[in-house]
Amino acid sequence: MKVAVLGAAGGIGQALSLLLKTQLPAGSELSLYDVAPVVPGVAVDLSHIPTAVKVAGYGADNLNDALAGADIVLIPAGMPRKPGMDRADLFNVNAGIIKTLAEGIVANCPKALVGIITNPVNGTVPIVAEVFKKAGTYDAGRVFGVTTLDVIRSEAFVAELKGLDVSKVKVPVIGGHSGTTILPLLSQVEGVEFTDEEVASLTHRIQNAGTEVVEAKAGGGSATLSMGAAAARFCMSLVKGLQGEEVIDYAYVEGDGSDAPFFAQPVRLGVNGVSEILPYGKLSAFEEKAKNDMLPTLKKDIQEGIDFING
Repeated sequence: MKVAVLGAAGGIGQALSLLLKTQLPAGSELSLYDVAPVVPGVAVDLSHIPTAVKVAGYGADNLNDALAGADIVLIPAGMPRKPGMDRADLFNVNAGIIKTLAEGIVANCPKALVGIITNPVNGTVPIVAEVFKKAGTYDAGRVFGVTTLDVIRSEAFVAELKGLDVSKVKVPVIGGHSGTTILPLLSQVEGVEFTDEEVASLTHRIQNAGTEVVEAKAGGGSATLSMGAAAARFCMSLVKGLQGEEVIDYAYVEGDGSDAPFFAQPVRLGVNGVSEILPYGKLSAFEEKAKNDMLPTLKKDIQEGIDFING
């Protein structure tokens, strides 16, 4: 298994790479790419951890080598959010970075499973899809927006609020990956009852958790450690799928378009990425309204990504 991390020297990239060095199956290869000059040092640092995962670092001129033969590519590259910035501000900076990296994937490992972490995910995933379409290598089952951070935050916050064992809490999260497009389905959390007030406040907290971190770090960064953990968890779901295990997880993927062209929902993973997009079940009245209210924003974000390539 070769896993490439593009943007491996950043806050998310380093946390993610550390976790993958300790979690990937024995005999795997971890390929770290970044334009930042510290990436060879990050690779050497990780190589001192005694696990049977080989690590190599690649600088700005070696994207092709970093990607050659990769089974999974994870992309945390780009600029993080700073205080006062909304995710739309990030788009202009990060869209060009994502386009370049997607072109590298097309050239070197067009069959890889690609997990996009770079914000704003609502718009960056369509960019990757459009680059692949132009090259004639697009497979909707192999391109994912990694929304796992919304899921793990939901699990943590629900367990904290209700005093539950967090390892047993499962919270479906659908929609997109910013602000009101993030929709936790609290009505589907098994064995838990929420008041209307709890649903409203918890939903708001989950949707704004990124800002909670940005403000708490007082200009010193955004969510890097929790995002690294979330991306590693999703990567391990992809690994299990590639190994033939049946895995169900949540991701932002292109589906039948009944809600929006791209939508986060449960997917069954297998040896070719998504083997089936699963229904997300019955929504409460609160959730139905929240979903309908966010769809115009989500569709606009998606169109912005498409227009960036084709506009």
